[in-house]
Amino acid sequence: MVTAADEFRPAVPARSGTARRTRPSAWAFRAVVSTHVVAIFGQPVFAGVFLSGDYDGLRLHEAGANVTTSIGYVQLIAAIAVWVRLRRAGPFLATLALVAAETVQYFAGMNGALWLHLPLGVATIAALVVQFADVWRRPLGRRPEARRERARARVAAEPERQETGDE
Repeated sequence: MVTAADEFRPAVPARSGTARRTRPSAWAFRAVVSTHVVAIFGQPVFAGVFLSGDYDGLRLHEAGANVTTSIGYVQLIAAIAVWVRLRRAGPFLATLALVAAETVQYFAGMNGALWLHLPLGVATIAALVVQFADVWRRPLGRRPEARRERARARVAAEPERQETGDE
C-alpha cells in the first residue's frame, strides 16, 4: 500500500556526495540577476533627480534604461543556459516575462506614455526583486526528475531479457 508518507522528501537534502549543489550556469545566472537588480534600482533615483528639476537626470535615466534593458537580455541568455544545462524552465519563463515588460516599459518611456511607464516600472522592479530572492533562496541544481528520466531512458534502452520456458 502506498501512502502519502512514502512520497515525503526532506526540504533540504542531507550533506553527501549526492546533495544538490549550485552549478556554474546557475552561478552565472545569479550574478546576472544581481547585476540587473542593482541597475534597475538606479532608475527611480534618476527619474527622481529629473522630477526634482535637474534636467540632466533625464539623460541619466535614459542611459540607465539602456543599461538595464541590455542586462535584461543578457539575463535571458543566462536563463536559457540554466534551462538547457539544469532542465529548469522556470527561470527562463520568469525572465522572458520580465524582459517583455521591460521592453514595453522602455518604449513607453521613450514615447512619453507615463500612464504606462510608471506603473509598469514599479511592477518590473517588484518582479525582479522576487526573482532575485528566489534565485538566491535555494541551490539551483539539476532537477531530480531529470535524473529519474535519464535512468528510465537507460533502462528502456537496454534489451529486454527473455525468460526461457524451462520450468
